Amino acid sequence: MTVSIRLIAASIFFLLLTACASYPERPVYYKYVQDDHKVLKGETLYSIAYQHGLDYRELAAWNRIAKPYTIYPGQRLQIKGPKVPVKAYSAAPAKKSAASSRASPPVKKKTAKAAKKPRPSASVKHTWVWPTRGKVIQKYSSKGRGNKGIDIAGKTGQPILAASSGKVVYSGDGLPGYGNLIIVKHSDQYLSAYAHNNKLLVKEGRAVTRGQKIAELGSTGAPSPRLHFEIRRHGKPVNPLRYLPRL
Repeated sequence: MTVSIRLIAASIFFLLLTACASYPERPVYYKYVQDDHKVLKGETLYSIAYQHGLDYRELAAWNRIAKPYTIYPGQRLQIKGPKVPVKAYSAAPAKKSAASSRASPPVKKKTAKAAKKPRPSASVKHTWVWPTRGKVIQKYSSKGRGNKGIDIAGKTGQPILAASSGKVVYSGDGLPGYGNLIIVKHSDQYLSAYAHNNKLLVKEGRAVTRGQKIAELGSTGAPSPRLHFEIRRHGKPVNPLRYLPRL
């Protein structure tokens, strides 16, 4: 009887060890409870904002960092702050010059007829293309720690394309669970990310065009060759399948 109990206990222990050693099926999304972030070598303001699910302008405003958003290793950035409208973000208050402080002549008010109609808000419309060919093996999920993008299966070395034109704001392997990662900024609203690459072909600061080859598919930080692709709007993940053309 004692031997049987020991065998059962040993079996349960072995199963627990096996479960703990299994590879995650998607990037690991950490829940940060700190109020600040210590900048590591290779990180950019964009990658840190991406890591914490923030709008990069929001992060810059909280830390009074002006364009081109230069940061340095060891610097501590506040990752929590007051909620303010996006259009109100400003890295540092502008100082009033002596000339501007002088009284200016009154401006004549335009009549209602002469006044021009206000322009509609500038909402940039992008034309997106699929970043690679292959079967979607994991779809987007907004629930809990679900998949924040889509995973596309493929062969190691196949081309990874920029889904839309923009500027590379991160190219490296510093984000846990993403492997070799590229982040492209398309506008003040949209970013896209390409993870698990075998080889990165573009560096930070490089302008890329829609459909341009930017990496080669791989399995860094993943259990099998695949591309993990995300689109983020104001720092928040959105479903890429709503933006990509239907196949």
